Amino acid sequence: MGKLTFRRRKKAVPPLMPPPPPAIEAATSKAAVKKKAGGARLWMRMDRLGQSELIECDKSVIIKRVSIPARDLRILGPIFSQSSSILAREKAMIVNLEFIRAIVTAEEVLLLDPLRPEVLPFVDQLRRQLPQKSLSYNAASQENEMQSPAAGQWLPNPEGAEGLQDELPFEFQVLEMALEVVCTYLDSSVAELERDAYPALDELAISVSTKNLEHVRSLKSNLTRLLARVQKVRDEIEHLLDDNEDMAQLYLTRKWIQNQQNEALANAAAAASNSIVPALGHFRRVSSTRSGSVLSNYLNDQDVEDLEMLLEAYFMQLDGTRNKILSVREYIDDTEDYVNIQLDNQRNELIQLQLTLTIASFAVAVETALAGIFGMNIPCTLYNTNGIFGEVVGIMTAFSVVLFFLVFAYARWKKLLGS
Repeated sequence: MGKLTFRRRKKAVPPLMPPPPPAIEAATSKAAVKKKAGGARLWMRMDRLGQSELIECDKSVIIKRVSIPARDLRILGPIFSQSSSILAREKAMIVNLEFIRAIVTAEEVLLLDPLRPEVLPFVDQLRRQLPQKSLSYNAASQENEMQSPAAGQWLPNPEGAEGLQDELPFEFQVLEMALEVVCTYLDSSVAELERDAYPALDELAISVSTKNLEHVRSLKSNLTRLLARVQKVRDEIEHLLDDNEDMAQLYLTRKWIQNQQNEALANAAAAASNSIVPALGHFRRVSSTRSGSVLSNYLNDQDVEDLEMLLEAYFMQLDGTRNKILSVREYIDDTEDYVNIQLDNQRNELIQLQLTLTIASFAVAVETALAGIFGMNIPCTLYNTNGIFGEVVGIMTAFSVVLFFLVFAYARWKKLLGS
């Protein structure tokens, strides 16, 4: 009977440990077989050591894994593919920045559609930098821990709290790399737009043609879309910077450590209450002073300085990218104004030419009216005078020319015609 009890109590230990990756792989493999045609999508799971695996699973597996509501997965769907958002949940952080759509926890990151060409640089950066940062962070953590002899629990050493703060938590390392990849991509897009825009605008200023106008129109459309994308990411970061509570919720590692500490202290208190030990007061004093010091330093819920500095750096970078786009748009507006001035000048010249031709037509019409009057079949003594035809034509022509110059001078006097 005791043997059965010993064999049975061993099976109760595994649930206390974090969910192992093979469990997901098995679940996801089953989901991929059963529901491959029913909404299963490709994900990449990567832990803090940079070890990754491709898994194909549906929404239910992801929801159970990271403990997020189903509506949060819609943010990573195709409907919100053009939006940018960084959401904090109890055990996860949802990141939707341009083409990077991921769910980050304190121990791993789940990346959606990792084989897209735009996402591959982010995957490579995760594999390259996560192992190095994880090793340095773990080394700092181990150096700043000590074991309490009374309870047998590991508590952070407050004297070395600054060493832990030197390295960002895992979730912020992933967020930093995501922001870096997105900002680099947007910067390269802006640089490419600048290389195409300035020569095209200079060509349009020299020669206003249909081809040049169409090229500038397409550039302006690309600029508007790019500005909207940069503005969305910038606004999301600005929203986080304006709210310290939202930034505090993004500290997943801090919340995980706090939960572990609370459980450890609760277990230690329960064990101490069941045994009468003279060192009980000493243990409580150590726990209260040192643990309280840690909570006030490294685990302070209101301490968001690390994340604030991180977000401010990329906010300034995005602000610079936005200023470049606005500079290009201002150059486009200036070129459009210059082209409009040229077109207005040509239009004015055409109007002046039309007015001049109208004045000449009026003078010719007067001469034609006089000729029509003399052409009527009515009795007139001038018809019987020899050589009068040339004189009458000359007089009418001279009258028409004089009339033309009089009307033309009047138009110049009224400033209807340029000099």
